[in-house]
Amino acid sequence: MEENLKQVHLNDVHVGLGAKMVPFAGYNMPVLYTNLIQEHLCVRSNVGVFDVSHMGEFFLSGTKALDLIQYVCSNDASKLVDGKVQYSCLPNETGGIVDDLLVYRIQENEYLLVVNASNIEKDWNWISSKNTFGVEMKNASDEYSLFAVQGPNAIKALQKLTAVNLSEMEYYSFKIDEMAGIPDVIISNTGYTGAGGFEIYVKNENALAMWNAIFEAGAEFEMKPVGLGARDTLRTEMGYALYGHDIDDTTSPIEAGLGWITSFKKDFIAKDIHQKIKEEGPQKKLVGFEMIDRGIPRQHYPIQDKDGNVIGEVTSGTQSPSLNLGIGMGYVSTENAKIGTEIMIAIRDRVLKAKIVKTPFLNK
Repeated sequence: MEENLKQVHLNDVHVGLGAKMVPFAGYNMPVLYTNLIQEHLCVRSNVGVFDVSHMGEFFLSGTKALDLIQYVCSNDASKLVDGKVQYSCLPNETGGIVDDLLVYRIQENEYLLVVNASNIEKDWNWISSKNTFGVEMKNASDEYSLFAVQGPNAIKALQKLTAVNLSEMEYYSFKIDEMAGIPDVIISNTGYTGAGGFEIYVKNENALAMWNAIFEAGAEFEMKPVGLGARDTLRTEMGYALYGHDIDDTTSPIEAGLGWITSFKKDFIAKDIHQKIKEEGPQKKLVGFEMIDRGIPRQHYPIQDKDGNVIGEVTSGTQSPSLNLGIGMGYVSTENAKIGTEIMIAIRDRVLKAKIVKTPFLNK
């Protein structure tokens, strides 16, 4: 195991379950328990549980908390009401993205920001450096465990554990309530799989009790633990961006098709740069593609036009377990980004046919 690798609170539980553990975002994480395709299909058709406790949680409070969030985030957080969540990104000063994140409004003047594990320190330092508003900030990342219970049977399993009416919870909303006899659990509906379900934020001291209660409640559905391998194939089928693959410090939210989380009605970091990209039109665009020839596209494989000219590169790619074909995302020059365009993917010594398609790849 790599030195200085952090562990999630239930690390020993995953090892005991026979999980294959790999370094991911500075953590020792379960990538697989049994079989990637089985785990993937379990989430799509039934219910599975991911331990994603490596994610970061920052609590921001104070009369100017919203002002700070508005300045560092691209989306308009003033639209949030208590119990609502918003997807957003942290623009950097050169037109790229520091990270993508979720903004939770707990109550007026109190927010929770959920950030990617690989960027916890980077995001904390970035937001702190912009905090000229006197906002009280708390990095609670090491205090919380986070379980994503995903799949069509997630509601039936979890409803046994709480009085909160889960079927009435809208997408991108949350409640703080009792679950499995544990108080102050954050129950959130913001899934990253497209299969429906909930994220359960719980303090580490209650993590094992919650994990066991979830699996007890899901026993009748043959609920399974699911690793990060299936999390990646599930999010790729939905065309969801992953930081470090499809978005990074060099990609604009406009290029990444995230114009919908970029509000020019307010001031934010590097607003003028992003506005210029929007007005002039981006040079490149993030597109989805399906393989026509058999082959699995992977990150960094070159994308060519039909004449063999390199027009971009793959950012995410996999063999879709649901569709049983190769799918991927990548940036291509704007003139080559039209739906239906035939492209070529250079996979080692072969050049294989693919076509640009609308995402999500999977119609729910």
